[in-house]
Amino acid sequence: MAQDRVEAVERALTVLEAFDADRPVMSLAELAQATGFYKSTLLRLLGSLSRFDYVRRDADGRWQLGETPARLARRQDPARLLAARIQPLLERLAARLGETASLLEQVGGRIECRLAALPASALRHDLRPGVTWPPATRGSPCPALAGGVMVAHPLPGSPPRWLALSGPEGRLVTATADRALAEAIHHLDTPPGDVVEEPAP
Repeated sequence: MAQDRVEAVERALTVLEAFDADRPVMSLAELAQATGFYKSTLLRLLGSLSRFDYVRRDADGRWQLGETPARLARRQDPARLLAARIQPLLERLAARLGETASLLEQVGGRIECRLAALPASALRHDLRPGVTWPPATRGSPCPALAGGVMVAHPLPGSPPRWLALSGPEGRLVTATADRALAEAIHHLDTPPGDVVEEPAP
């Protein structure tokens, strides 16, 4: 709501948001163009941000992010962030397809289920977080399931992780699982705020 806004804070955050991988270092003029702020306003904001090492000025007078944003990021629990981002996606997959959806991760020489969402169906793959198994084949995290099948798609980054769907053989259609997993990974890759159409049932 409007009464919850603090204009000076929002302006400072706008300055920080201007820095990205394509523009890690910017002059005052470039920052003015990126933010729409007057240079005099920017200098006041940059002065406050630099005192807390959110930004730094190099020898050429150009600005870049300081150490504080990275330091604050290191305080976050990666496992908690991972769960907050991916668990809702797994819940939607399980509800839509009626199969078990999971996040798998390679831990040493084994595959571990990190997160899982189970469907309401009584006939299902009962996969739980913490369960581990050796890789069935090189490059594939999918175990051999008696009477069942698992389909997995890799996620970018390290350590190796996969989104997976698993369920009874004959009910879980590989092509359907492949399409649903590809759509889910595309959803994860879409920046927040972008419009993402929900996949058709």
